[in-house]
Amino acid sequence: DQTGQLKYRLTAPYLVHYPDDDTSEITSPTLTSYRPKTPPVTVTADRAKLTAGGEIAYLRDNVRLSRAATETRPELVARSPDLTVHTEAGTAHTDSKVEITQGPSWITGVGAHIDNNASTFVLQSQVKGQYIRPRATP
Repeated sequence: DQTGQLKYRLTAPYLVHYPDDDTSEITSPTLTSYRPKTPPVTVTADRAKLTAGGEIAYLRDNVRLSRAATETRPELVARSPDLTVHTEAGTAHTDSKVEITQGPSWITGVGAHIDNNASTFVLQSQVKGQYIRPRATP
């Protein structure tokens, strides 16, 4: 970012770059987003395509988004067949089915908008789920 802090990191074992349109095809990508004072968010998939400059990542097949656990809440895991990530904006979306778990709680829906800056995850339709309140610790 403007202050030199790491915003995100993309790693993968295999990348093919196409100079004609400056896109890249990636196998087994891992995209991790960092924000101050919040747990990192990591997205993995079987494959991805990056636009010129890496502003948009189209992740496909077995997409898994996870927000690391904190002292007060368990890891959040979302799964979908695809996800479009706007890396610089810190947002993502899909029109596909999404399954989210956090501890024993779960929710499913079709279509999602994710804003990592605001820490929001909005499901668009066919939403159902079960929330299990954490037990108080002695």
